[in-house]
Amino acid sequence: MPQRRVGLWLIGGRGSVSTCVVYGLAGLREGWLEPTGLITAQLPLSALQLAGFDEFVVGGHDVCRRPMTESAGELVASHILTQELVTLAAPHAGAYEARLRPGLLDDADVGFANLDPASARLGGLSPREKIAQVAADIEQFARSEDLQRVVVVHLASTEAYRPAHASWRSLEAFEKALDEGVSQPASCLYAYAALSNGHPHVNFTPSPGASIPALRELARAHGVPHCGSDGKTGETLLKTVLAPMFVARALRVRAWQGYNMLGNRDGEVLSDPLHKESKLRNKDDALRSILGDDQAHTHVGIDFVPSLEDWKTAFDLIHFEGFLRTRMTLSFTWTGSDSALAAPLVLDLARLADFAAERGEVGDMAHTASFFKSPIGGGTHDFHAQFERLMEYARLHAGRP
Repeated sequence: MPQRRVGLWLIGGRGSVSTCVVYGLAGLREGWLEPTGLITAQLPLSALQLAGFDEFVVGGHDVCRRPMTESAGELVASHILTQELVTLAAPHAGAYEARLRPGLLDDADVGFANLDPASARLGGLSPREKIAQVAADIEQFARSEDLQRVVVVHLASTEAYRPAHASWRSLEAFEKALDEGVSQPASCLYAYAALSNGHPHVNFTPSPGASIPALRELARAHGVPHCGSDGKTGETLLKTVLAPMFVARALRVRAWQGYNMLGNRDGEVLSDPLHKESKLRNKDDALRSILGDDQAHTHVGIDFVPSLEDWKTAFDLIHFEGFLRTRMTLSFTWTGSDSALAAPLVLDLARLADFAAERGEVGDMAHTASFFKSPIGGGTHDFHAQFERLMEYARLHAGRP
């Protein structure tokens, strides 16, 4: 099969997840790393005609000015990237950084430190003008790199919570709001720019992005596949694996209390109450949906602990009731690097989105639900059932062009 060139455009291109994606992709391409954590490297998904790691060209948008070497240095200090990989992959990282463009600021983030002045200037544009600038950057990337397709992946920090706007209900209403200059979340403007130009879109964040009805309609209108939202990498992954066990054994969960501590820029952003609210909504919804018991007490707390850097620790206490009304507990501690856990999933989703577009699939990629806390296609939050749906998809299309 002839080699193709597929663009991978990262929104939030200087963040920790994007940095791990760039260095990890270089390591996979050059044979310096094993594909640990990539399910598309395992059967039956590996039997699909997916883009190879050496076929991806990476670029992106970011609102920060810090150089990739600084991001990589922080991850080396945190024992997530190795100095050897950073040194070997320096040419790949340099080429990627040259392709980065100033991104869009969400209105609530204007005051954050280390912002690119060029991004601040973009803030003065109308929504239509912002979309046009984003689209122009992506199209220039596609032309200059001779790409057959560009997959856009949203990895920027969680946006401040906004109640659903009336313009989100339909594409017609959204278009009207754009024409009238109504402010919209940056994630929605990025998604509009991608989908309206035929680029598959992945929303790995809790921000609204393409999950709103108007933009799901836009994806169908332009014949583009997309998926999201909010990547499931740690505590919520465990919840969606464990909760079905309690339901299956008819054990009543009376309380499920979680507490998260994290560092890095994402932790700093989530220390703001409005940004935190966006994140917490998705973390609690999945659990309550599986348990199906309105009487169960569920709660998740998040605190910013700067010294943790890119590591996150989650404590969970599950108080449950069995036969004879006997009350028992299960508790666990999860400590992991969100960036190292997320990066292979980003590559998996980019490969699956490109494959879906190559096959002419349109709209919600429902088979990717196991990757997300809040799958846009709805359905069960039970990880086992979600994963089986992905396996069925792979078995159905394995070996087919």
